[in-house]
Amino acid sequence: VSRGILANVALVLASTMVTEPVEWSKITIQDEMQPREVRTTGWFRLESNKEGTKWFGKCWFIHNLLKYEFDLEFDIPITYPTTPFEIALPELDGKTAKMYRGGKICLTDHFKPLWGRNVPRFGIAHALALGLAPWMAVEIPDLVAKGAIVHKEKEKSGSS
Repeated sequence: VSRGILANVALVLASTMVTEPVEWSKITIQDEMQPREVRTTGWFRLESNKEGTKWFGKCWFIHNLLKYEFDLEFDIPITYPTTPFEIALPELDGKTAKMYRGGKICLTDHFKPLWGRNVPRFGIAHALALGLAPWMAVEIPDLVAKGAIVHKEKEKSGSS
């Protein structure tokens, strides 16, 4: 884990479970995004339901100067923050062995042990920066090389 990445993501200051939905959504947003400036290269966009328990949006990865964009979703489990949530990229479901049913990315070997050592200080920003980002850095170029995913522009020109 890069200490530089970790240093730029604020640690969660409150420890709570998803038992009080309105307060939970405030904690998620305030504790993770405000205490420290998070440097971002603009690689995801997220929003949640009113309760803060279901999150959805887009994430993207630049490979060979082409932007590959994917739907992103996850549910906050009732046992959060003790249990990390599962990040899903549904449109990639079945395209790589490092993925579970429903497009949930495999974080078991690398990220979940790190999460376990840092409960309750890790939150959503950590899962994206230290879980999703490295997964995409490995998997997306491989999927492109295998032809499992094709850039939108190439897809359009190929179907014309």
